[in-house]
Amino acid sequence: MNPEIVIIKYNAGNIRSVDFALQRLGINAEITDDPEKIKNAAKVIFPGVGEASGTMKYLHDRGLDKIIRELRQPVLGICLGMQLMCRFSEEGNTSCLGIFDTDVVKFREGKVPHMGWNRLEELKGDLYGYSEDGDYVYFVHSFYVPSSQYTTAVCSNGYVFSASLQKNNFFATQYHPEKSGTTGETILKRFIAL
Repeated sequence: MNPEIVIIKYNAGNIRSVDFALQRLGINAEITDDPEKIKNAAKVIFPGVGEASGTMKYLHDRGLDKIIRELRQPVLGICLGMQLMCRFSEEGNTSCLGIFDTDVVKFREGKVPHMGWNRLEELKGDLYGYSEDGDYVYFVHSFYVPSSQYTTAVCSNGYVFSASLQKNNFFATQYHPEKSGTTGETILKRFIAL
């Protein structure tokens, strides 16, 4: 039997916190790197805390990079997961998955790392209702995705950057919904309900 929700297992630091957040919502997910389970799950979560180049190598060595690109069900990338879904990252000069045709760049101003609670603005897309505009969510990152055609929310750390992205069945948040209180829970619920 195929799992309803899969969390992709790889060398990322926040996999368990995402699983615990889903458990608090009464949702059981399977943490796996099994290609068939990932391909056949109803929803896939691609979390991440770590470094881009080493993580992409890990994904490539296990064939997970190709599998993620080809997924047709709703996929949610979180933090490093979002950055790896882009084309290229300045972190380690890394070629990434290329799902979003945009690059990841290092903060050169503002607070680095950008860590703590900050406001979501200019919301659009399927993860949001009207209630989250101006709500605070939790960030930890030193690299960011500039605003682009895929941006569904922005935030500011000296200048504006993408807080979330969407393209077809691919969704991504730079912030950590699993650490963002009731706002994050609402966003996770919306993703699960897609």
